[in-house]
Amino acid sequence: MPIEKAYDLLKQSIIYYHGEPIGTAAACDPDPVAVNYHECFIRDFVPSALAFLMDGDTQIVKNFLTTVMQVRYQQHVMKGHKRSLGLMPASFKVITTDHDEQIIADFGDRAIGRVTPVDSSMWWMFLLKAYVTTTDDWQFVQSEDVQVCIKQILDLYLRERFESSPTFIAPDAAFMIDRRMGVFGYPLELQALYYSLLRNASVLLTNNQGNQSTLENLQVLGDALRDYMRTYYWVDRKRLNEMHRYQGEEFGLEVVNILNVYPESIPDWMYSWLDRRSGYFVGNLGPGLIDFRFFSLGNLLSILFGLATAEFRHAILNLFESRWDKLIGEMPVKIVYPAVTGKEWNIVTGSDPKNVPWSYHNGGNWPVLIWPFVAAALKAGRLEAAERAIMLISERLKQDNWPEYYDGEGGGLIGRRANFYQTWSATGLIVAHQIFENPQSRELFERITADMPT
Repeated sequence: MPIEKAYDLLKQSIIYYHGEPIGTAAACDPDPVAVNYHECFIRDFVPSALAFLMDGDTQIVKNFLTTVMQVRYQQHVMKGHKRSLGLMPASFKVITTDHDEQIIADFGDRAIGRVTPVDSSMWWMFLLKAYVTTTDDWQFVQSEDVQVCIKQILDLYLRERFESSPTFIAPDAAFMIDRRMGVFGYPLELQALYYSLLRNASVLLTNNQGNQSTLENLQVLGDALRDYMRTYYWVDRKRLNEMHRYQGEEFGLEVVNILNVYPESIPDWMYSWLDRRSGYFVGNLGPGLIDFRFFSLGNLLSILFGLATAEFRHAILNLFESRWDKLIGEMPVKIVYPAVTGKEWNIVTGSDPKNVPWSYHNGGNWPVLIWPFVAAALKAGRLEAAERAIMLISERLKQDNWPEYYDGEGGGLIGRRANFYQTWSATGLIVAHQIFENPQSRELFERITADMPT
């Protein structure tokens, strides 16, 4: 059975430190494309952690949270700068030296492109919330180390910048799309994660009397971000028609085209992309810029974390169903649509040979995205869509030896530079299967996101 084989891979991937499980390797491929795939990546561990929690195996998740919290002190600091203890690494590994073991963290110092991950701390906060929801272990959450860590994360992520909007600014390649893909600025995925961080921190911060002003500010910031996203990131046929008739060079407070976006920047494919029942959150937004590409994870997390209204949830799932061959294809789920091609590919990706059109981050299909897709579909009451996606992925993924991603406009080819035995491809299926088939797991997942009102 595919699920049994997925659990075998999960068990094989566990990383131990002094005999205790502390995480899972990104891949169990004996000959990985990149050597750091034998490390534990913070974002990769998320579906592993959810699988463990749903099975009642909570200690490894607690060990992981503690380990990441401890290794954040290893961050290399450039001359003239101060260490930001709210920043967490991209990955860590266990090495053996002189008959002892040591944990070494990577903050992007060894990564391709040398980009520090922005999403690691956000995912850590999400898993802390998931852990305490599952275990009710408030003693751990209320410990001084954890409370200090939460405050340091907020100190980093809530700093005032040269901003006039509540969105979170980040460099290119700082999240799941960790290579140059033209997503610098205010990418959707990070806005959804930032919103979850604000909501989760308000639950996890204890000693409410001493943190009252912080809690109030978290509420205000979260509300402002939610309203901004729903107003300016959302596009449907009505909104697209407004953009089509935009007037540029407007000045003053009471204007419609506040970011001075020119109608000529709307890509041709957009005009036939949306029917009257569909809509989605655009991929990025900034002065003179709307990135109309459809980023699946950002839209799915917007549903799960409460950024999307009930109406928006249905519109996003309507788009998935009406464009099933484009967004799901042969192997759920496509990470971004459409791919950038031609001269635009040269400029946007820097001629990245791994991100050629319809491969990897540039329009590849990623099995790990099955878990947020199924969770979002269930939240929108689309059981048939969830079941259809699970049936597509189950047998194929096992037969193909659990590849990292698939290539092609329909996602029918194993990625030409994909690792095999990719842990989050297996755990994505486990989580999707659990929340679809197991009422207790589904109820647990709903409680994990319950404090994020829609």
